[in-house]
Amino acid sequence: MSIDSKENGTEATPGEEGKFVDSAGNPIYSKNEDGTFDYATWRGYKKYSANCFQCHGPDGLGSSFAPNLTEQLQRINYYDFTGIVVNGQQNKWHPVNSIMPAWGEDVNVMCFLDSIYVYLRGRADGAIPRGEPKKPKINKEAQAAENACLGF
Repeated sequence: MSIDSKENGTEATPGEEGKFVDSAGNPIYSKNEDGTFDYATWRGYKKYSANCFQCHGPDGLGSSFAPNLTEQLQRINYYDFTGIVVNGQQNKWHPVNSIMPAWGEDVNVMCFLDSIYVYLRGRADGAIPRGEPKKPKINKEAQAAENACLGF
């Protein structure tokens, strides 16, 4: 797997559980030499589509129900993102009836939180195009971590 620097100069380095991290230790996407992205990025797309798409729209571009996450992730960091997903928030995006539910106890979200973040971060950075990223080789370490988190 190539660990090339992103267009904006942040280098992805191997982290734990088959994921990549930036220089601050935050989860980040990595692009392979063949043009595919790392397993966590692809998995993040799949989990975003299953859990977030209904409100935040295709490719994180927002809807009348929820904000454009490709814009939001240009303003908030990893820790703010995880706090919002875990705890939810009310009336922050729109002053009336804007409710982000708390997903902190849903393993189908929490076991893939970093993957969802790296997918959306790549979309926010303009590095990942719209649509499903081409499926990379399965990362056995990442898949084992997912299964353990899910209790398999």
